[in-house]
Amino acid sequence: MSNEYKIAVLPGDAIGPEIMTQAVRVFDVLARHRDIAFKLTEAPFGAAAYFEHGHAFPEQTKKICDQADAILKGPVGLSFEESQKIPVEEQAERGAILPLRARFNTFANFRPIYLSEQMIHFSPLKAEVIPQGVDILLIRELVGGLYFGEKSRGVNDQGKRYVKEVLEYDEDQVRQVLKVGFEQAQQRKKVLHNIHKSNVLMSSVFWNEILAEVQVDYPDVEVKHLLVDAAATALCLNPGQFDVMVMENMFGDILSDQAGGILGSLGLMPSACVGPDKAYYEPSHGSAPDIAGQNIANPYSMIGSVAMMLDMSFDLKAESDAVWEAMKSVFEAGYSTSDLSSADSGTTIVSTTEFGDKVMKKLDTLLKAL
Repeated sequence: MSNEYKIAVLPGDAIGPEIMTQAVRVFDVLARHRDIAFKLTEAPFGAAAYFEHGHAFPEQTKKICDQADAILKGPVGLSFEESQKIPVEEQAERGAILPLRARFNTFANFRPIYLSEQMIHFSPLKAEVIPQGVDILLIRELVGGLYFGEKSRGVNDQGKRYVKEVLEYDEDQVRQVLKVGFEQAQQRKKVLHNIHKSNVLMSSVFWNEILAEVQVDYPDVEVKHLLVDAAATALCLNPGQFDVMVMENMFGDILSDQAGGILGSLGLMPSACVGPDKAYYEPSHGSAPDIAGQNIANPYSMIGSVAMMLDMSFDLKAESDAVWEAMKSVFEAGYSTSDLSSADSGTTIVSTTEFGDKVMKKLDTLLKAL
């Protein structure tokens, strides 16, 4: 294990810098208890980077990311009105996020969907629907499909405006993410839900053909096939049936946001975007410009992304578990940020900074005991 890790820190836009400030405190706490140094290098990324440097993913940021052992990224983007001040190709999603994914081939997106039994009051679902809480791992393919396919728009021969976007996968792209899904299922309950739309889309027929080939190498994993629209319904009616879910890019984008809804907030959804040589870690939610600067944003997803980095990039599993436990303890002690609070929840609302304070205090205690 290395005793120094280089981390590229991309604070992002709107609430990004606020929640990033709380997340990077984890590294300071860890450094006090372990013989580990974390070298953090901050770099511009997203809409703010465009306004300051003329590009959403500036060359200097690319170099910092290239040299880092892992990347910690905050949410990016602005309101619709503010985004219109940026050329379409430089808007945060097209100009920053997709190029970041492509640069490091972060083909596998891990999105844990978790509520402990003591946290189920955060969910809009009835308690009897999720009596043991929620514990799902969604694996999303991240560098193929519609989002990365050829795109064109213009006027056709009949003088009508048109748009064309191509969904394209090759067998290697599909196989590599399916292997990740099977490997995760092996480590958990040995059940893999394959989410597709093969009754309509040839891309899903192709996906399922590759899955059948990969499945031969994982005889201990049971595969359950489910159409994506049925999966959306099932996530609401009986999320407990799922453990590991695997799916293509756009399906994963949509269903993971729905999963945030069943948790009560996208503020509870960190993620890891993993490639063959490097990974970046980010909240699954957007930059929430409407609450920026108010110190009320939920930093759970940003801190949780650090926890995932510690485990998946640095092999610091015990330390990662301590971060998760510290955050869970704050919620279970009756505190929450305003996005999770309701009139009958009985929780005490805390600010972004106060949540961070409580997490770091508990983390300090847990690390001393390890």
